[in-house]
Amino acid sequence: MKRNSWILALLLSLSFSVAALELGEAKSNGWVGEQTNGLLGVVSHNAEVKALVDGINQKRLAKYKQIAKENGLSEQQVAALAGKKAIERSDSGAYIQSPSGDWVKKP
Repeated sequence: MKRNSWILALLLSLSFSVAALELGEAKSNGWVGEQTNGLLGVVSHNAEVKALVDGINQKRLAKYKQIAKENGLSEQQVAALAGKKAIERSDSGAYIQSPSGDWVKKP
């Protein structure tokens, strides 16, 4: 449990994007959403949005790999935990991935 608390604290302190303003804009416009696998997903396809998502996801995957290695966890475990926290932290009205894989607006 203590390990999970430490990992959560680390995940919450992560800056997932250098381009936070663009990410916020993309989220508020419903162009991207948080997925259960810890990655950002494209809700509304557009080349600029896809490039933003790809860049952010590369950084997330690198960070998940580092955290997993440091804590003896699999990358999938870290990513799933990060996905859960990202969905929990998403604003009301933001797109999130449902357990069935569909995009839904967070109530």
